This record gives sequence, structure tokens and C-alpha cells, in this order.
Amino acid sequence: MTTKIDYANLKKNDEITSIQLGRPVPGKLMESPKQGTGLKKVILIWTKGSVIGMFDETGSVHAYQVTNVKRDNKWLEVVNHPVSNFTL
Repeated sequence: MTTKIDYANLKKNDEITSIQLGRPVPGKLMESPKQGTGLKKVILIWTKGSVIGMFDETGSVHAYQVTNVKRDNKWLEVVNHPVSNFTL
């Protein structure tokens, strides 16, 4: 049983959760993370910020902020994000 998925296997329109607003919020990928032969370190998503009292809007997030993706009605942890120059 798979519980994880590589960042490289994400697709446009995937339902995701991300942590760019300080806690996990649902959203949708607005573009594929694949870029030619590499992967995007920053990706465009639609964030449902209204879930935590903020605005729903499109914006860019760092790859590592995409934490989960829904596949076949199961939530999978996203792993193997591309290395970013940003550190926590």
C-alpha cells in the first residue's frame, strides 16, 4: 500500500494540501511541476484560504510547502521535493 508520492509525479489540477499559510490548507495545482527535464522549485496553486479565515486565491509556493496530494480518494504524502535555496 502506497502512502507516499514523488513530487515529480504530481499533475496539473491535483487536489493538494500546502503549508504556506502556516497550517495545512487545501488547494489545487494550477500547473505541472515538471519543467523540461527538471522540476519547478516554485509552483502555482489555487489556495482555499477561506478554510482558515483568509482569502481563496492563486499564488506561488515553494515546492516543499506542498505536503499531500489526493489520489484515488486517498491522501498521499509528497516526498522528494527539489532542493530550494530557501531554508527554514
